[in-house]
Amino acid sequence: MASTYIIRRAASRLTLSSLSPTGGCSTFFSAAAPPTHGGAPPQNLFCSSLSPPIQCYSTKYHCDDTLVRVIDTEIQCAEEDDDHDKAENVPESFPFKIEDAPGQQTVTLTKEYQGQSITVEVHMPDLITVEENKNENDDNDDSETGNQTQLPIVVRVSKNDGLCLEFNVIAFSDEILIVSLSIKDPKAGEDQIAFEGPDFRDLDENLQKAFHKYLDIRGINLPTTNFLHEYMINKDRRKYVMWLKNVKKLVEA
Repeated sequence: MASTYIIRRAASRLTLSSLSPTGGCSTFFSAAAPPTHGGAPPQNLFCSSLSPPIQCYSTKYHCDDTLVRVIDTEIQCAEEDDDHDKAENVPESFPFKIEDAPGQQTVTLTKEYQGQSITVEVHMPDLITVEENKNENDDNDDSETGNQTQLPIVVRVSKNDGLCLEFNVIAFSDEILIVSLSIKDPKAGEDQIAFEGPDFRDLDENLQKAFHKYLDIRGINLPTTNFLHEYMINKDRRKYVMWLKNVKKLVEA
């Protein structure tokens, strides 16, 4: 899965234009170009018995140094991201305890509510493409596409008897959608398949609203999911920085 953090800031990322066409790796590739008519052939940088070995080694080191500088710049940009501090500071009113294992793709939230154990499994945001109509009254095809992220969440509400209500939820910046609702019994055998229930969209509208309210009073609301959205992107950023630093170590070794 592509990094959400990388996609989010793709427009401002450092491009490979910093690799000068007159030096480094670009010079190595341009050396293979044929000579122009009437002009002197370009310098051959490939190793041969007539060229000093130090020339090939110095070109390799120049490429490596350039790559390290680009990696350092990307690390600095990622660590100075504007959303960093905002996502690191958990609000005092945040209703869940966060269990965040470094390197994992998910984060687990836990809390107790009136004798119920609530566990929330938060996944990395997904980038989706949506179409928006500029003029709904116009019959012409006048639509444009845009990108937005959605946050997949699994909410489990269990009681002492072990039975569990499991909600599959998709959170957007301005809306929370319940995709499905099922009853899970941890005591059931593997050959017993839990009834997943009807399509949530087919339920009575009042029943759908009641389930949304059920989640709301247990902490699954827009303030919570919007914070989690930024938190997960920041978690993705930390993984990205760690990966960059590991690559740098290998290049410098």
